[in-house]
Amino acid sequence: MERLFCTSLLAGLLAACATTEVPPEGMPPGTPTSPSTSGGPAVDGPLTVPSLSALPDSAPRTLAGRYSRAAWTDLPGWSDDDLSAFWPLFLRNCKGLMRPTGGSLAVPARATPRAWQPVCAAAADPARAPAAGDGAAVRRFLQAHLQPWRLNGPDNQPAANTVTGYYEPLVRGSRRRGGPYQWPLYAPPADLLTVDLGSVYPELAGKRVRGKLEGQRVVPYDARSAIESSDRKPPVLVWVDDPVDNFFLQVQGSGRVQLMEGPDAGETIRMAYADHNGQPYVSIGRWLIDQGELSADQASMQNIRAWARRNPARVQEMLNANPAVVFFREEAVPDASLGPRGAYGVPLAPGRAIAVDTRFVPLGAPVFLSTTMPASQAPLQRLVLAQDTGTAIRGAARADFYWGYGEEAGQQAGRMKQRGQMWVLWPKQAGEPSAR
Repeated sequence: MERLFCTSLLAGLLAACATTEVPPEGMPPGTPTSPSTSGGPAVDGPLTVPSLSALPDSAPRTLAGRYSRAAWTDLPGWSDDDLSAFWPLFLRNCKGLMRPTGGSLAVPARATPRAWQPVCAAAADPARAPAAGDGAAVRRFLQAHLQPWRLNGPDNQPAANTVTGYYEPLVRGSRRRGGPYQWPLYAPPADLLTVDLGSVYPELAGKRVRGKLEGQRVVPYDARSAIESSDRKPPVLVWVDDPVDNFFLQVQGSGRVQLMEGPDAGETIRMAYADHNGQPYVSIGRWLIDQGELSADQASMQNIRAWARRNPARVQEMLNANPAVVFFREEAVPDASLGPRGAYGVPLAPGRAIAVDTRFVPLGAPVFLSTTMPASQAPLQRLVLAQDTGTAIRGAARADFYWGYGEEAGQQAGRMKQRGQMWVLWPKQAGEPSAR
């Protein structure tokens, strides 16, 4: 999923937050995650755990973090976390863990599948698994099979870092342009190229650039202003009724659209990240401040929307200040309680998924996160799953907390800029956390 992870509502308006650059392993950018493309067992099917001998391995990947063994009593609030609804999420995460890795350095580091095979095998065994709704039994299972490791920084000191929030917005749209529905969400253009630099220069593993061909040269892909002024625009999936809503759905990188017209009126669909034009993100809030249109303390989403209503002739000028464009693909919403698939290819669960820096925490790892509620000192101490990434999510214990879907989730995400610490939970028999 591609998104610009907002560090807070104000910061999200003023500065770029983050972007996920790559889809789950083995999938080219823009490929939907499905049983046929995920490189292993489908995360939407039943949990199937291969034998250890049948689970291939790949070369280890070095983690920048340092870990120190901890006791369960060291985790603040561990015994207070209500795990009664956690077990289905743990099983779904195991489906991702049991996908073999391909060894590609162009994708985020993942938790080592072979380390997790015994734990996931126990989770799939009805004789050993806890009852799904029994939070105490789930806690006992986790404590019996996992070991907490305190995440330290490269200096081997306990790491503390910023914890921000993100969410899945809802906008109104139509498949046809007309009336208020004037603001497009695009599918990837046919001439967009993604160049994996690591395939040519190994020292640039994981680096990609977007571009297009001009003659026999690859040049940067068009900025937003060029796309909007072109006679050959990308295919439009839906038209949105508000330019600021359109913009912030691109900032989040995924969202839901309630169709308001035509034969599908009343249906809600998901716009999932497919690709982007490779241009840098520029804040429209910062542009309005630089133009003298708003002061720094006025640069809220509400004030930007009000400015757009007062200045309809300048809205495209404002949007063009940000050259970055995110391209989408349409997906159904089979379960309204779950969010889009993150970089790990698993649907995100509200309040139980985070984005991490995979140099320190590999995707798929359970993490105990100790932070505080948005704009508050009230504790937020919770078992979560590392299932997403972002280019602004950098450093030991840096996290982006997925709040879920809709207006209330957006308010929580927009206010969140807290300090937090992490403990990675890892299979007891496997030593300290490792990655592939």
